[in-house]
Amino acid sequence: MEKTVTTMLKLNHLNYYIDEKQILSDIQFQTEKGTIIGVVGPNGAGKTTLLKLISGQYRSEQQVFWQTTPIESFTASIRAKQIAVVNQFNNSVFNLNLEQIVSMGLLPHQSMFSSVSTEHKSRVAQAIAEVGLTEKSHQLFSSLSGGEQQRGQIARALVQGAGLFVLDEPINHLDVYYEHQILSLLRKIAKHNKVTIVMSLHDLNHAADYCDKICLLAQGQLLAFGPPKQVLTEQRLQQVFKTPCQVIEKPNNNKIRIEFYPPNIDIEEPAGDMGLADV
Repeated sequence: MEKTVTTMLKLNHLNYYIDEKQILSDIQFQTEKGTIIGVVGPNGAGKTTLLKLISGQYRSEQQVFWQTTPIESFTASIRAKQIAVVNQFNNSVFNLNLEQIVSMGLLPHQSMFSSVSTEHKSRVAQAIAEVGLTEKSHQLFSSLSGGEQQRGQIARALVQGAGLFVLDEPINHLDVYYEHQILSLLRKIAKHNKVTIVMSLHDLNHAADYCDKICLLAQGQLLAFGPPKQVLTEQRLQQVFKTPCQVIEKPNNNKIRIEFYPPNIDIEEPAGDMGLADV
């Protein structure tokens, strides 16, 4: 018996303009439940704009569909139940503990004056446990490490119950250990909770290791969409990033490693010595 594949997220010839300037041009792809999509490309490629369109923060003119429904047709309440945007909070704004931050995921499911039920408290505790932060539940969010804060934000998204997570650079400013910790957690959530995840990443090796599909953008255009090995080729990467590279197949795990090398850039020497006064 053949497995039935249900499309969850679909972009249908997506175009986007700001003040008559085209930012994205004819972006189209679709994906099923439980898939991690890595959005990659050089600065200015349109990655953040694409994520804002997918999450409904920008209007897509009925070109982005979640479960066959145009994103902009959702009410704010329905969108909050369907799509979780995972951002880092500004520590100076929130004097709340981790449990209170994670509990914000309940807001789409409550009326303004409803109290938190035992079931909801259990849901919050379970989400905190799932990201491995139970012992930090009552600690101030601002006192947590960057990796712990990001795990707390992912726990909030789990409580929200959304089927689509959208993350813009979720491992930005984290050290190597927490980079892998966050990406491993997201992969676990995608597979176990059947959540579709779309996230932008700068590190192409992380994208190759943790993403099922790669969306490669350049100058607002979709150059390729598909599995990492098909998209992240030497010819394509050198074309996009203007830098020599080598794509190496890893033994035993069917994944790739990308090595970039310094480009041959001629820099003119300044006339005379350049002291501090000249800088």
